[in-house]
Amino acid sequence: MRIQFLTLSLCSLALPGLAATCESLASLKLLDATITSAAVVAPGAFQVPGAGDAKGGKGKGPNPYANLPAFCRVTATLTPSKDSDIKVEVWLPATSWNGKYQAVGNGGWAGVISYSALALGIERGYAASSTDTGHVGGRGTFALDHPEKLIDYAYRSEHEMVVKAKSVIESFYGSPARYSYWVGCSTGGKQGLTEAQRYPNDFDGIVAGAPANYMIHLHAWSLWVYQAVHKTPDSLLENAHLQVLHAAALKACDALDGVADGVIDNPKKCKFDPAVTMCAAGATTGCLNADQVAAAKQIYTAATNPRNKAEIFPPLEPGSEMSWGILAGRNPADVAADTFRFVMFKDPNWDAMKLDFADIDKFDKTDNGLNNAINPDLSKFFDHKGKLLMYHGWNDQLIAPGNSINYYNGVAKRLGGVAKIDQSMRLFMAPGMQHCNGGDGPNSFDAVTLMEQWVEQGKAPEKMIASHSTQGQVDRTRPLCTYPQTAVYNGSGSTNEAANFSCKVQ
Repeated sequence: MRIQFLTLSLCSLALPGLAATCESLASLKLLDATITSAAVVAPGAFQVPGAGDAKGGKGKGPNPYANLPAFCRVTATLTPSKDSDIKVEVWLPATSWNGKYQAVGNGGWAGVISYSALALGIERGYAASSTDTGHVGGRGTFALDHPEKLIDYAYRSEHEMVVKAKSVIESFYGSPARYSYWVGCSTGGKQGLTEAQRYPNDFDGIVAGAPANYMIHLHAWSLWVYQAVHKTPDSLLENAHLQVLHAAALKACDALDGVADGVIDNPKKCKFDPAVTMCAAGATTGCLNADQVAAAKQIYTAATNPRNKAEIFPPLEPGSEMSWGILAGRNPADVAADTFRFVMFKDPNWDAMKLDFADIDKFDKTDNGLNNAINPDLSKFFDHKGKLLMYHGWNDQLIAPGNSINYYNGVAKRLGGVAKIDQSMRLFMAPGMQHCNGGDGPNSFDAVTLMEQWVEQGKAPEKMIASHSTQGQVDRTRPLCTYPQTAVYNGSGSTNEAANFSCKVQ
């Protein structure tokens, strides 16, 4: 009863400093939008819809939302087209709002509100928003014969969310957010880059991790990896074979940075030939057969157009082998295959082994810039002092890390060189980190605080201190350096402490 009473009292009374009650937001009129609910959630009382209890969703401990302060939860449906059904949530701190707005991104084909990311925003005092991008479920099936829904997914839902969220924020607090930020990884990273390219005035700062921005090429390359291990009955790489490859890659390249720590610091300097794992005559274990070696070589090599040898997408890197099973498994990754099943060929039964990489230009033409967010001209975003912080793990198993380097270099080339963009865009490569997080290298860091300091204080980030934990205990820290710098051991002190490393170009 105590929680119910608190919810009712907070909802029906305007709190000090607020321009409106939470419940009054239900009657707010917005273009092409309907607010479906507006209610205060008591401290620690949030439950993921449909989860049954507060244990639903991602987070720390049995109840990831136990420490959330009271907030006004606004849900809305946006309909910018006749076929649109975009769900949006805006969370507004009931007290101690920091005066800022944070939009959070999605993963894969989205289809769900990013509740755990919203919670992180609220915990930091942000008014935060998330969208399901216009459909339910994490597959691309929604796109079949629904071009407007595909547009919603590609870019429209995020921008519409931002416009509506800013209106809700101003109505609730009586003033607009002082700063607006985007935070996302994978599809969320792509969404951030899309915002910078299409709607340069939406945000002051964008944190874009491991972006899936070259989506058509990314998904074609994902099937390049799949096809590599299915060319013959003997090509498949099982976990034991990946262990052999990984051990051989570390033996060849781990110590190149002067520190043998199970992490290849810069895989681009690694000269590793998987042929060294070839089985000797009569051997069948602890080694790879000829077809498996050929598959590994293809995975370590950029996907190319067989017609003109142009690169389609960069390769997976040495050191990432233990997580190859997602793309190089027994079945194609649906997140990639669905682009061709439901968008390109409109055939749910399409066979991933039939993808012809010589058709990549046709696929780009069909996409027509809808899902490929690769425009390097960020001049309008930079002109209003917008800041872009990108990061990518060298051991990323789902989006080859070279994609972020390619985009960074492309922006620099378009706008006059690295020196021209250095005060507006920075890239951090994380040794040993997998897709967005996890892995053998330090992979936990606070990019949001660095972005705040950059936007609000003009302090450009020189490095990010990242940590690695085992069973909840930090066992290694390391600086992540602005690309193309890498962390170099100073020669003394523990190699598990960031203070003993310096960022240098090697």
